[in-house]
Amino acid sequence: MKVAVVGATGMVGEIMLKVLQERNFPVSELILVASEKSIGKEVAWNGKTYKVVGLQTAVDMQPEIAVFSAGGETSLQWAPKFAEAGTTVIDNSSAWRMDATKKLVVPEINASVLTKDDKIIANPNCSTIQMVMALAPLHKKYKIKRIVVSTYQSITGTGVKAVQQLENEYAGAKGEMAYKYQIHRNAIPQCDVFENNGYTKEEMKLVRETQKILNDKTIAVTATAIRIPVVGGHSEAVNVEFENDFDVAEVRQLLHQTDGITVQDNLDTFTYPMPLYAEGKDDVFVGRIRRDESQPNTLNLWIVADNLRKGAATNTIQIAEYLLKNNLV
Repeated sequence: MKVAVVGATGMVGEIMLKVLQERNFPVSELILVASEKSIGKEVAWNGKTYKVVGLQTAVDMQPEIAVFSAGGETSLQWAPKFAEAGTTVIDNSSAWRMDATKKLVVPEINASVLTKDDKIIANPNCSTIQMVMALAPLHKKYKIKRIVVSTYQSITGTGVKAVQQLENEYAGAKGEMAYKYQIHRNAIPQCDVFENNGYTKEEMKLVRETQKILNDKTIAVTATAIRIPVVGGHSEAVNVEFENDFDVAEVRQLLHQTDGITVQDNLDTFTYPMPLYAEGKDDVFVGRIRRDESQPNTLNLWIVADNLRKGAATNTIQIAEYLLKNNLV
């Protein structure tokens, strides 16, 4: 399988390369693609050294699969060019997610929607992926009416610049700012830009993408997304109202049986999910599972995942694995 990694020198691109190696994805030829300033740079992968090439060169090489993590503008411009050359693109930006002609996929939930004709496939937002991973089996069983979610998001979601800002602030050094405010010893109630309705783009992604992935526009979602000085992953406090009542023990059991979910929920041993433990892992961790006693048929969950792995790179590679296994590429 000839595979191109677009945005190979970025934070998610580097994790994609790591995940391709860890999961023994059958790469016969690897094409590393990055911006103009990185062309010619050498990158070691799986015992070999590869030179970074430009986008047009990569298109001309006609890879079977191209995994993109290079930002929305690059995806809008170049994903169709790869698709025209016969490449199946799995895109990690927000460029194609809400396009009605493109599939938005979390493999454990809805990979079955994919066909050979899907040449551009969208990878959902990191905070959406971890939430729907936990909610999909519960929606099937109890039917979700409404979700109230507050996210506590890692600075790695912003990229290298944000990590550098935090490190500078730890050290008391001046440097380039990824955020309008200091992030050290702070919580910033803004992830991405504001939309006209007063919500950020990140908050509205949770609304729109959840409905699309779960294929149910009747699900009401309201979100608040907060950036915190954490590196290891995103955390979410999720309040879910169902149409049907549930048994908390059965909820735990359902989640326990779901591929890609690890239940960490033992109050006696103070066991609950934390980004410190999620970092570097592919599972979505769920805990603090309890009934909302303020209204009927409502559940509280605490959901944590490494946003660079299952929230981005791993989900992308899992889509590629599904395409390969089902002869869709």
